Parts: sequence; C-alpha cells; structure tokens
Amino acid sequence: MSTTPSPVIAPVPGVPFAAPHLASRREHLVRAADHLWRVQDSREHVLGHLRVVPDPLGLRYRAERLHLATGGFRVIGEFWRADDAVDALRHC
Repeated sequence: MSTTPSPVIAPVPGVPFAAPHLASRREHLVRAADHLWRVQDSREHVLGHLRVVPDPLGLRYRAERLHLATGGFRVIGEFWRADDAVDALRHC
C-alpha cells in the first residue's frame, strides 16, 4: 500500500488594512500586525489593541486586551466604528 504525501499549500498572505481614522486626539494607533494596532494614549501607555475583523456586512473593530498570564487576547467588545472600540478600551 503506497501513500502519497498531501501537497503542502502555503497560506496566502493577508493584505494589511490602513489604520482606521480616530476622531479623538487622546489616543493614537501603532501597527502591531497586518490587522492589529496598539491603542496608546498621549503618554504612550498602551490601553489595549484594536483588531480589524472582516464581516459579511462590512468591517468590524474588535477591542482587545493582552492577558499576560496566558499570552492571549481577551475580547472587550466588537464594534462597527473604530472610535467605539477605542472608547471601550478607555473606559473598561
């Protein structure tokens, strides 16, 4: 019985999104990955992360915080506007 190895398919690289525009000048975004930005305040403190998530109805903006003990992200909420996601990080 002969087995043929399955072909290895390389993942297609994602197209990086442009940084969303924020109405507030209290925070700014620093790219962390193709679809991920650090949200920093005027003192350069990291409030959390903003991730762009494609949705069939448009782009969603997910507010996340890094959980250091596990090295994973905790979702704060998912929003239609980047400003709403940043507000959630600011007030939680």
